[in-house]
Amino acid sequence: MSTQSVQVSIVVACRNEISHIRALLESILAQEMAGIGWEAIIADGISNDGTREVLAEYSVQYPQIRVIDNPKQIVSTGLNAAIRVARGAIIMRMDAHTTYAPNYCHMCMETLERTAADNVGGPARTMPHGLQARAVAAAFHSPFSTGGAKFHDVQYEGWVDTVPYGCWRKATLEGIGLFDENLVRNQDDELNLRLVRAGGKIWQSPTIVSWYSPRSTLSNLFHQYFQYGFWKVAVIQKHRLPASWRHAVPVLFMLANALLFSAAVAMLAMHVSPWGTTAAALWVALIISYTGATLCASLFTAARWGWATFPYLPVVFAAYHLSYGLGFLVGLVKFVSSPDRGFERVAKTAFTRITR
Repeated sequence: MSTQSVQVSIVVACRNEISHIRALLESILAQEMAGIGWEAIIADGISNDGTREVLAEYSVQYPQIRVIDNPKQIVSTGLNAAIRVARGAIIMRMDAHTTYAPNYCHMCMETLERTAADNVGGPARTMPHGLQARAVAAAFHSPFSTGGAKFHDVQYEGWVDTVPYGCWRKATLEGIGLFDENLVRNQDDELNLRLVRAGGKIWQSPTIVSWYSPRSTLSNLFHQYFQYGFWKVAVIQKHRLPASWRHAVPVLFMLANALLFSAAVAMLAMHVSPWGTTAAALWVALIISYTGATLCASLFTAARWGWATFPYLPVVFAAYHLSYGLGFLVGLVKFVSSPDRGFERVAKTAFTRITR
């Protein structure tokens, strides 16, 4: 394929995705691209679980698929490496945990042209595998877990602050400086923030269809959202932005729990009975209120997603809230205490390792 014939470059960053990589590649190959020159650039983070061998197999059979190395093994560095060598004027990001409707690329291009937006994408649909993953997906689409961001609404169409994955003109990405390679998580939100601040516009369309495979275990979900909370602080610090209410609520809940519980224990231990009893009563009231709200949200969610998910949902909601809130608090300690060295201090730690 000549350089001049490539119009669209699909970019993917992956590492150790043996359970998902074939489905992704087949989804890419199934795209309706008749008459459109395209390539798929997969930036592999030195996988050692068989992913690399599968990529090699497909790249030999299908010359449109190119594999490059991502030695730093994080998403932002991999995406940037792929974008830099991309030959297409249009860049589409894809994710290894997601499969795509056959007209996904076509609808991205059509929407980009129709709306004159600078970035377009579809809502975050989910395709869970297993009952626990189904509960994780059900909670993901509930405003109670995520605060009602537009990309969780599969019917919404219009201007938004961010979209999953994304489709841009390459010139747009080059103009705003690609993805921030200091960020392990939230790099897409941060790029979209820079885009909007530069006067760009982002459009979400339900005609752009993909299905994300959510985490299937509570431990992986907790690790994932702990990192989201942790790295959200880095984005806020970089852009000197106040946290939105969606970010603040889990953090305030964690702080209130810690302060009330600590105060109750300390005061009762020192026999400061009135104050200690009051703190203990407030803490119990907070826990009861949260439990009641979680059970109500679980009932509403299970009514939509199936009653078999109900036993899992209270714990799944708690995992979303507590992991994000705890990650945000740890991020505050890390970054606010050392604003000049915050990013470097977490290199090669649990805050950077991606759990799949």
